[in-house]
Amino acid sequence: MLELIHSGTNNIVCAQPFGCLPNHVVGKGVIKEIRHQYPLANIVAIDYDPGASEVNQLNRIKLMLSTAQKNLAKLQNKTDI
Repeated sequence: MLELIHSGTNNIVCAQPFGCLPNHVVGKGVIKEIRHQYPLANIVAIDYDPGASEVNQLNRIKLMLSTAQKNLAKLQNKTDI
């Protein structure tokens, strides 16, 4: 995720298999700190497993995209000044 942010990618979908303990512990734990250090980082963790609700997954991705559009508008407003 840091490599993506350093290359200019602020919007990241972290797709993870449900029950993947290393990713749940490390990935989700790191996301909070990354957001703290990089306020423009827009990261969403999406769990995928056979019982996961596709609607819930899509809604979380749509919410992430909505946040991305708001962040872009904020950046554009700052550069217009």
